[in-house]
Amino acid sequence: MVKKYLMTSESVTEGHPDKIADKISDSILDAILTLDKDARVACETLVTTGLAFISGEITTDCYVDFTDIVRSTILDIGYNRAKYGFDGETCGVITSLKEQSADIALGVDQSFESKEKEIEKELGAGDQGIMYGYATDETKEYMPLPITLAHKLARRLAEVRKKNIIDYLRPDGKTQVTIEYDNNTPVRVDKVLISAQHHPEVAQNTIKRDLTEFVIKEIIDPKFIDDDMEILINPTGRFVIGGPHGDAGLTGRKIIVDTYGGTARHGGGAFSGKDPTKVDRSASYAARHIAKNIVAVGLAKKCEVQLSYAIGVAQPLSVMVETFDTSKIKEARLIKVVKKLFDLTPGGIIDKFDLMRPIYSQITNYGHFGRSDLDLPWERLDMIEALQKEI
Repeated sequence: MVKKYLMTSESVTEGHPDKIADKISDSILDAILTLDKDARVACETLVTTGLAFISGEITTDCYVDFTDIVRSTILDIGYNRAKYGFDGETCGVITSLKEQSADIALGVDQSFESKEKEIEKELGAGDQGIMYGYATDETKEYMPLPITLAHKLARRLAEVRKKNIIDYLRPDGKTQVTIEYDNNTPVRVDKVLISAQHHPEVAQNTIKRDLTEFVIKEIIDPKFIDDDMEILINPTGRFVIGGPHGDAGLTGRKIIVDTYGGTARHGGGAFSGKDPTKVDRSASYAARHIAKNIVAVGLAKKCEVQLSYAIGVAQPLSVMVETFDTSKIKEARLIKVVKKLFDLTPGGIIDKFDLMRPIYSQITNYGHFGRSDLDLPWERLDMIEALQKEI
């Protein structure tokens, strides 16, 4: 039966308060991994008017100037004037950090399996949890169209600000795109919503005109646009108070923006500020890698992979593959192939993708997946031949 439905996803710019917090946490992680690849990092950030508060657990032998990283990150984002309500030069920076729990370290440094078998040490999972990866053939990025367009609009919104194409914009901003699907195929854009922080003296009709011309029309393919598409720009009529001055920001509150925009399920664990022994991050990347290669090789049009872990245990407790009735082979067979071809231990994932290196602050914004602008190892289609041979 043909089914029509609407699907909506959102994205935010780097000036959004939650994304400022994510960026600070990931910048601290990168700075530490630059000097110490054996570090354990779980860094949480809170930002509010005039203040950045850094907390969490960090175990490392290196020295990192946290205050300098916080300030430079905020300035790079664009909060460099006190009149914005948040300024990297003058904001207060408070740190409250301790080492990783010794009880957790027992399981991470040496897995349950290696202790039981008295074999060479291998990493155990840094926490329990469930992680999802997803891919679809509806875009060249193997990502759902709503989140793909939302991210592109948000990136363009930041670009026109930084290049002074629209000189009255400020760093905070949000985008939202609603796509109409017909029989699981995206056919048109139903609604576009953009909220952009701006100078107080700019008229609403000017903002709508400029964002329509220089952002929306630059990003959305005309084939998805018709006369019924609705455009909403700053629907409250004013967005001057933004960033941490408007709302407090916290690390890890944009997990759906970071992943698949709500199209796929999510296990609940955030990415930013966590070193890759935390499977919230590394196993989510591994699950995406599996799903993307399965779709790219033509075994399914859509694929969702779920992995689950126990703290201190290396092997996943379960592996699930869901193809939403689009698979060319039975899902039970796919699961067996995945278990055979992919090393899903934390150590195996880290080695496969070379994750103990400073690559994380560059992916804080605009999604961790489908990034054609970056050579991210979990986005590579390097398992196609192995999958073809096995199937």
